[in-house]
Amino acid sequence: MRISLLIWALICSLLLPRSSEASGHGPVFGGATPTLGKGGWSFDQAWMGSASRTGDDDQLLRSMVGLGITKDLQVTVSLPVELSSSGRMPVGRMTFTMSGVRDVEALAGWRFHRRDIGEGARFESTAYAGLAVPLDASRGGIRTAPSAYASVASGYASRAHYFWVGASYQRSLDDHGDRQGDVTSASVVYGYRPRVLRLDYPKPDLRFFVETVAEVSGPPQQAGVEMPDAGGRAVFSGPTALLLYKEYGLSGGVLFPVYQRPNGSQPRERFRFGVNVSYFFWLK
Repeated sequence: MRISLLIWALICSLLLPRSSEASGHGPVFGGATPTLGKGGWSFDQAWMGSASRTGDDDQLLRSMVGLGITKDLQVTVSLPVELSSSGRMPVGRMTFTMSGVRDVEALAGWRFHRRDIGEGARFESTAYAGLAVPLDASRGGIRTAPSAYASVASGYASRAHYFWVGASYQRSLDDHGDRQGDVTSASVVYGYRPRVLRLDYPKPDLRFFVETVAEVSGPPQQAGVEMPDAGGRAVFSGPTALLLYKEYGLSGGVLFPVYQRPNGSQPRERFRFGVNVSYFFWLK
């Protein structure tokens, strides 16, 4: 944890920005298509976690820095600080752009398709790929190793309505026969901005979303043997919101289980939450 705090403090100290209009924003949990734009930077500070029916919870702070290489290509690096851990085997992935476990994660996002279909409306698709490196040696008694992550999102965005669908997959490497389980996710996000809130920069901009995430967590392996009592399937859904004002963004929400089928006797989740503060800027 001391290493994570030191890195987090170093990143904060390097941010000496000139402000810009907020960009590269989307929902809290599901996949979305916006990118930062050429020369744009962002700093995100997220607080995320989940609570189980046994009363245990997992909470994590995650700091993320992003850079827009071109208008359609961006890179991000995020670092975790663990606040609390239940000690149970990790299940799923907290968001499409940030891991919910103690991984240092680097992602590249490429918006490979965009088509304007009217005034202020567009149809577009964005793909992400990257690497996650764990800071802990084991999770749930299983050795950890770097993992590869890929996701894609596609959808429609206008001044009033937003609709995105996404899919993701994460696979860990093998470490002496131990391997964390694969995680496959899909998401559907609908967003709406009421007419009274359709204001242009620099006025406040408030958007509401309904997000649904489905996930399949494969069983991990220990010494080459699959553990049938870990992993499972789940569907979560709930409300989120995004507030933008000048170069700042604030988003947050909660997901509740619609369907859960854990393997074995694992505790079921009661809810997941996420809160994220964003700052968008250009460095001089």
